[in-house]
Amino acid sequence: MTSMLKRIALIIPLLAVWGLAPVPAGADDDVAKVVYHADFSDPRRFSAMLTSINNMVTFYQDELVEYDVRIVFVAHGIRFLTDDKLDKTPFAADAALEERRANLQGRLTSLSTVQGVKLELCDITRAQIGLPEDRLYKEVEKVPSGVVRIAELQKDGFAYIKIE
Repeated sequence: MTSMLKRIALIIPLLAVWGLAPVPAGADDDVAKVVYHADFSDPRRFSAMLTSINNMVTFYQDELVEYDVRIVFVAHGIRFLTDDKLDKTPFAADAALEERRANLQGRLTSLSTVQGVKLELCDITRAQIGLPEDRLYKEVEKVPSGVVRIAELQKDGFAYIKIE
């Protein structure tokens, strides 16, 4: 019994120290972090993604939850970040995109400017098709590599969402 009491006597101070010790935490632990991956060309799918993002940020705002929501655009996703028709590229606009372009651009811009959703474009995609930077919507930030950016964000605790 004496050895048991000695063990308890040693453990209690340790528990007290552990309970009082500060736990390292990032300043953004209470921030909802989400990255959406847009590498597709279908305007209906993009519209569904915008609806999903709007619903998410509205929920966070209603619940007073801080959020950091980003869309990383890669490959075909570039079609949604410019009014350029991207002729003679693998990402050229089609009739379905042209029919919905103004609506999609307005919704995307609103998410960015009003709701704070960050728009990040893979600069490899932009450079490969020779699209001048000034042809992008002003809210777009270039990142060196879209897939690397997504991996970095996931490493930093961002949830990954891709609309199918």
